[in-house]
Amino acid sequence: MTNISRRQMIKASALACAVPALPVSSLAVAAAAASDESDPWMGLKVGVATYTLRDLPIEEAIKAVKRVGLKYVSIKNVKNHIDLTHTSEQRKERAQMFRDAGLIPLSVGNVSMRTGEADIRKAFEYARDIGVPTIVCAPSLDAIPFLDEMVKQFNIRLAIHNHGPEDKGFFPSPFDVMRAVEKFDKRIGLCIDVGHTARAGVDPADSILKCQERLYDLHMKDISALGDKNTPIEGGRGILDSKSILAAILKIKYQGLVGFEYEKDAKDPVPGLAESVGYIKGLLAGMK
Repeated sequence: MTNISRRQMIKASALACAVPALPVSSLAVAAAAASDESDPWMGLKVGVATYTLRDLPIEEAIKAVKRVGLKYVSIKNVKNHIDLTHTSEQRKERAQMFRDAGLIPLSVGNVSMRTGEADIRKAFEYARDIGVPTIVCAPSLDAIPFLDEMVKQFNIRLAIHNHGPEDKGFFPSPFDVMRAVEKFDKRIGLCIDVGHTARAGVDPADSILKCQERLYDLHMKDISALGDKNTPIEGGRGILDSKSILAAILKIKYQGLVGFEYEKDAKDPVPGLAESVGYIKGLLAGMK
């Protein structure tokens, strides 16, 4: 063993102290930069609208979300997942299944709100039991004054879902939603479905920029054609300009759910969902 003299130890310590320390602020900046680099979603809350997995039991739906590497969900109100027909206790127990798996529910829906005030109230109670801040919904125009009362009572936001050209008399495009809700409580807003928006003749990216003040949820998808018929397809195989949609979301620093809603292949949705997730992840990697 080599013996180190006291003099050598003092000299070594002095040299170490002479090296300038990196300022704490610089360390914080470096850590933040490293975090940004490691996040493939660039700060977006990207997840799955479980309507994608509607035919799967809740256990398999949870596994599917985890398999594609996502952690946020919008829970569809179907009996396979969590439905309005479940009791309050059942809703809480089933919601906890998502959370125990490391998933974070951010919204529920799409919930229809076209059958009267009693059912609208039940929808708010449903969301309260699950513990989410937002309900993606499809109300009638004349229900909006009552919705205004409900968002104030429950302090739960509404994201009205536009459904394309076939949704005549309701909300074909995000701009139809904005015109209907602009005079009401700001907790009544939008879920922009980028596929239905394009089919309604509206640029999804433009609607994101113009409706950003009330944008609370978003359905990410691709379609193979415009027109009255919905034509879902794997992300990247269709006609939507997904890069411009992502650029708009990033520009407004959107903090709501970006939920993949892959409507094709209900019996076996995971391959198409995984392909769509990979495509969007690749686009974002090229935008860094």
